[in-house]
Amino acid sequence: MTDTILKSHSPVNLTPKDFKSDQEVRWCPGCGDHGVLNSVQKAMAAMNIPKEKFAVISGIGCSSRFPYYMNTYGFHTIHGRAAAVASGVKSANPDLEILQVSGDGDALAIGGNHFIHAIRRNIDMTILLFNNEIYGLTKGQYSPTSKQGMVTKTSPFGTIEQPFHPAELALGAQSKFYARSIDTNIKLTTELLLAGSKHKGTSIIEVLQNCVIYNDGAHTLITDKETKDDFQLILHHGERMIFGKNRNKGLVLGGNGKLIVVTIGEFGITEQDILVHDAHNPDPHMAWLLSNMSAPEYPVALGVIRDVAALSYEEKMVKQIKDVQAVSSIKCMDDLLNSGDTWEVK
Repeated sequence: MTDTILKSHSPVNLTPKDFKSDQEVRWCPGCGDHGVLNSVQKAMAAMNIPKEKFAVISGIGCSSRFPYYMNTYGFHTIHGRAAAVASGVKSANPDLEILQVSGDGDALAIGGNHFIHAIRRNIDMTILLFNNEIYGLTKGQYSPTSKQGMVTKTSPFGTIEQPFHPAELALGAQSKFYARSIDTNIKLTTELLLAGSKHKGTSIIEVLQNCVIYNDGAHTLITDKETKDDFQLILHHGERMIFGKNRNKGLVLGGNGKLIVVTIGEFGITEQDILVHDAHNPDPHMAWLLSNMSAPEYPVALGVIRDVAALSYEEKMVKQIKDVQAVSSIKCMDDLLNSGDTWEVK
């Protein structure tokens, strides 16, 4: 691992307020984006990085208004191209802390190509993926993550399309870091942003977010006060996968290779039978199983689902440049201009 691009900055003393811009936040009252904005500002303040070392890059959509509300460098790009621009910014200046903000439509429809290739290349940046399962800014069309059968303005009889599972798509593109939060859990989202920043490579943080206008209640089972404890599994590396209002439910692996929800104390099941979460396992199979769980059959997995070390694109790029420079006969501009075929003009 090269030390050329390691994140090393002098300690700074910043607060979340330092990251708030002077712009009026123009999201609908009750929109889940407000909570995520709060989490990002808290996380950035906790990173001890100067404000000029941050760049927030977004595409098009409700969530993509993000750069306006951040007192950092930012770029509101075009539809679906946030990952492409963010990749270029990071490659040109590896010392920057890059946060790319995209919605499920922006990232997974028109931006799907850039999304998977940023992950494949392992660009060292955090992609904050807002998933409200609808197009909000363009007024309620179904998106790549809308549930099959959902009635929208562009599917009045119900969409017949199979939705993307963002985690499954990312894992297929060889994602090394995948985490998931919910817009109502500001503390968890903040923790995941900090974990994503520490990870070298592309960190995907999916936030299950509520659109109060066009898809209100999309995540009700995992946000409602009465049901959320039974349908949220917050994962912690090295800890058993236990959940439930009474902390008596857990996951075991069945003989068919599928996860099974069990109750501790029933049928001889003890706490020792519950699976222990290993976020660092290089085999993505368990991460795939966990990320694809959905209510009501299963709890929804939140927290860091996968965190596997690998060289980032920038580390490999810097190393390649050094290796080429070490054996090259061209050391300066004069060497370059006088190399190859040259002519003297008299």
